[in-house]
Amino acid sequence: MEATINKEQLRQELDTPYEVSQSAIAFYQQNGYIKLKHVLSPATLNYYGEIITDQVFRLNTLIKPMDERTTYERAFLQIMNLWLEDEEAKEFVFSKRLAKIATDLMGVEGVRLYHDQALYKEPSGGITPWHADQFYWPLASPKTVTVWIPLQDTPMEMGPLAFAEGSQHVEIGRGIEISDESEQLLADELQKQNFSVHDTPFELGEVSYHAGWTFHRAGPNTSDRPRKVMTMIYMDKDQIIAQPRNPYQVADHAKWLNNVAVGSHPQDELNPVLFSY
Repeated sequence: MEATINKEQLRQELDTPYEVSQSAIAFYQQNGYIKLKHVLSPATLNYYGEIITDQVFRLNTLIKPMDERTTYERAFLQIMNLWLEDEEAKEFVFSKRLAKIATDLMGVEGVRLYHDQALYKEPSGGITPWHADQFYWPLASPKTVTVWIPLQDTPMEMGPLAFAEGSQHVEIGRGIEISDESEQLLADELQKQNFSVHDTPFELGEVSYHAGWTFHRAGPNTSDRPRKVMTMIYMDKDQIIAQPRNPYQVADHAKWLNNVAVGSHPQDELNPVLFSY
């Protein structure tokens, strides 16, 4: 009986509103990211973290030795749309608490899910090069945001996410995929333009939100434990599908948007509204 009560408490936490201050919203709008503490309890992260981890290991197909992988493959194991694989993973992904924060930060009426993805950086996993996520997305509006949820304390040695503050406002590097080249080119350009880089550890329960065009990276995982992270990508519920501008966007249009006509809204089946006022 006790376990049932606890599970219900965890479910309630996922749907209980987290009040985002006006100063936090202003910070996000200016800097293109924010880190928020005590968003989820250790109990919730531990419970759902085990479910997510089980799915990652069940679904992962990347088994090459680290020294045979590309830079992208060394960065993390990447498993997407867990919500379609497992009912309890879906409870986590569909959290109204997390979706409402995204809605408030972007200043929109509500948000849809674009997709979720688990990002597990293995021990000895390499850097995640500088990049902006929206390069990959055929979406017309910049009103997109990713929540990055570490499933453990994430000290510097595990490669926490780092952000170039305010970089969502500049056009540099928007046509470049995640690669050794993007790491070098963007590192040089961001330094040249004097962008501050925020690179700090994450406590358990601390999460970040970053805009689709905010440049970010992560260091290598030099610890002996995997850096386990769950993410959800949200978009304005009134987002419009744009004409794909590169082969990755063509693939995303098919996989995450079901090839819905350019100029229309995403469909509710694959891109459900997770929170709306």
